[in-house]
Amino acid sequence: MNATTLYSIGELSRRTGLPVRTIRFYSDSGVVAPTTRSPAGYRLYDVDALHRLELLRTLRELGMDLATIQRVLDRELSVAEVAAAHADAMDVQIRVLQLRRSVLRVVAGRGSDPEETKLMHRLTQLSGEERRRVIDDFVEGTFGTVAADPAAVAMVRAATPDLPDDPSGEQVAAWVELAELVGDEDFRARMRRTARCQAAGRTLGIESEAGGELMEFTRQKAAEAMESGIDPLSDRAAPVIDDLVHRFAEVFARTPDTEFRDWMAQRFEEAHDPRVDRYWRLVWIVNGWQVVPNLTPVYPWLVQALRNDRDA
Repeated sequence: MNATTLYSIGELSRRTGLPVRTIRFYSDSGVVAPTTRSPAGYRLYDVDALHRLELLRTLRELGMDLATIQRVLDRELSVAEVAAAHADAMDVQIRVLQLRRSVLRVVAGRGSDPEETKLMHRLTQLSGEERRRVIDDFVEGTFGTVAADPAAVAMVRAATPDLPDDPSGEQVAAWVELAELVGDEDFRARMRRTARCQAAGRTLGIESEAGGELMEFTRQKAAEAMESGIDPLSDRAAPVIDDLVHRFAEVFARTPDTEFRDWMAQRFEEAHDPRVDRYWRLVWIVNGWQVVPNLTPVYPWLVQALRNDRDA
C-alpha cells in the first residue's frame, strides 16, 4: 500500500465493515470527502480517507456525535479531550441508569401503585445538589427561628443524607420516606422540641446521669422484650419494667412509685421522639452507615410500658 493507492466505496466498505450507504452518507456530509473521482465519475478515496473513516467508526461506536467527530478529524479537538468529555457524560448516564434500576427494583418488590411509583421516580431524579437543598430547607425551616443547640444543628447538617450513585432498594425507599418526612410540619415541630430540650440540657440527661452500664442494660432488656413479642401494655411487661424502675430509682435516689415512673416516661419521651428516631435511622440507611445498636429505638416501648404501669 502506498500514498497513491485509491479505493472505491465498495473497497472501503470491505476494509472497514461499514455499509456502502453509510460511507456515502459520511461522504455527502463532508466528514470523509472523496479524494478524487474516476473518469466515469465514481468517488475514490486515498489512505488518509481510509484512516479517517476507521477513526470515525471507532468514535461513533464510543457514542460520539458526528459534529464532534468532524472537529476531531479536522484537528480542532484532540481525541483525548473528546474522550474525557464523553467519559464524564457517560458517568452521568450510568448514574441515572443505576438509579432507575434501583427504583424499578423497589417498585417490583413492594408492588407500588402508580402514584407511589411516580413519587419515587420524581424524588430520586433530583440531582445531588437538589437533594442537599431539600435537607437544607428542612434545617432552615426547622431551626432557623429556634434557639437550638448549635451542636445539634451542626450534627443534622453534617449527617446530610446522600443517596449513592448505585443505591440499593432499601436506600431508595429510605430516601423517599425521608424526603416526605422532612417536608411534614408535624415532624419539624417534633425536631424543634427535641432541639429545645437539647438547648436546655435535658435531652440526654437521664442517660448521662443513669450511666452507661444501666443504659446499656435498659436497652438490652427492652430490646429482648420487643424481640420476644411482649406487648408493653401486657402483664408480661410488668416484671421487666418493675426491675428497671427499681434500678433507676436507686441511681437517682428516688422512690420507685407512680410519680417516678411518670418522670422516667416523660424524660425518655422527650429525649427520644419515635419520628425523630426514625429520621436518624433513615439517614443511616441512605448513607450506608452501620446502624448504631445503642440507638435502636426501644424507648417508645419503654415509655408505653412505664405509662401503663402508672395507669394501673
